[in-house]
Amino acid sequence: MESLLPWIGILTLILLFLILDLGVFNKVPHKISMHEALGMSTAWVALALCFNLGIWYWKGGEPALAFFTGYLLEKLLSLDNMFVFLIIFNFFNIIPRHQHRILFWGILGAIIFRLLLILLGIKLIQTFDWILYFFGALLLYSSYKIFRERNKPAEIETNAIIIWAKKWIPLRDNYKGRRFFLFREGKWVATPALLVLFTIEVSDIVFAIDSIPAIFAITLDPFIVFTSNIFAILGLRSLYFLIAHILPRFYYLQHALAAILGFIGIKLLLTHSFKIPLWGSLSFIGVTLFVAIIASVKRAKINLH
Repeated sequence: MESLLPWIGILTLILLFLILDLGVFNKVPHKISMHEALGMSTAWVALALCFNLGIWYWKGGEPALAFFTGYLLEKLLSLDNMFVFLIIFNFFNIIPRHQHRILFWGILGAIIFRLLLILLGIKLIQTFDWILYFFGALLLYSSYKIFRERNKPAEIETNAIIIWAKKWIPLRDNYKGRRFFLFREGKWVATPALLVLFTIEVSDIVFAIDSIPAIFAITLDPFIVFTSNIFAILGLRSLYFLIAHILPRFYYLQHALAAILGFIGIKLLLTHSFKIPLWGSLSFIGVTLFVAIIASVKRAKINLH
């Protein structure tokens, strides 16, 4: 029973955060300003760091370093989601003041799916030790795919899932509000908001297939894996509104993500022959991100001239 207490505590805390977020701070739909998004992002990062201190006090230095490295890794990998989210909202003409609510329910679904995927992944690793090699190969392929398709816009209109959903789900195309269903002419019909939510959920599951195996190279502690994942995605909504329009300026960001995924993939492949310490992983992630940002800034200055 004692081992369940941390899980009950963190799930209760997450539920409290989500209730405050949608039910109190964003009860009235509105466009999230840059100032508000900055405040929200700062608050989420501060909460994650406070929790990190709690991990250090409760479990010690190494689990705390694992949480911080996993949190940073998941935060970086989630940036790629934002390119897709921005394209999805623009494609379906969802106005900014309704985007927060859709992202809220998207994040709630992501928490549930990621918990299930993490528990499944841990069980597979405990049962089949060789699956770490499969995860490593998967990350190397993802690294290659991100590098090959870097800075290319996602083609939402040709997405098979959206085409299928439009064909089989009754849809009220001309509705511009935030409700997911409408009752019209004696029957329930879906709205574009539901289709956007569905697309975001599927996109997050696809991204989770990369991000969850990546954190297994950092730690196999299910509590650390889950909490670092969740604290990273809890702040996604505010981070989206803060930098969604700035992200395209970081030209070399996807190069950095490809390099980080490749490094983590190699680390998993070497897991039984050579152990890369946690500080080594954290250093590689930090240096790669720093180089990508500096290179992007210099490229932007050259283009301005």
